[in-house]
Amino acid sequence: MTTSIKIRPIEPNDFPDWLPLWDGNNMNNRNKKVTTETWSRLIDPSSQINGLAAFQNKVMVGLVHYVLHQTTGYIEPVCYMQDVYVTTEHRQKGIGQAMVERVIKIGQKEKWARIQWFAENNNAAAQELYKNIGIKLDFSLHIFPLKT
Repeated sequence: MTTSIKIRPIEPNDFPDWLPLWDGNNMNNRNKKVTTETWSRLIDPSSQINGLAAFQNKVMVGLVHYVLHQTTGYIEPVCYMQDVYVTTEHRQKGIGQAMVERVIKIGQKEKWARIQWFAENNNAAAQELYKNIGIKLDFSLHIFPLKT
């Protein structure tokens, strides 16, 4: 892993650095309303949506967002980890893994019941990252879009 990586919670003044990574995560298909609301939730201390940013030499090179929520089957909250993104030029350096491990450490400290996430089967980088983290379940995902 790259030794000069610093991972910390996203802060309100990170927006200019966060936005290009957010755009990259969304394949440059920015929805202004979604972006504004997502950022608002990320920096709201009362929101269950949280974010971490990875920095190398004071430059934001990665982000991870995660959502805490209640669920059946557990009293403790469950974490849905999403939007794990590292800039193209910083991939394959252990940054994504370091961010996931930081979410795991937070979950252990805060005693969450579990962390769950989705990864597209054809996303080779994500599959490589996650193959030794967690337990892969053999489920299919079904959605019914209520909004187009």
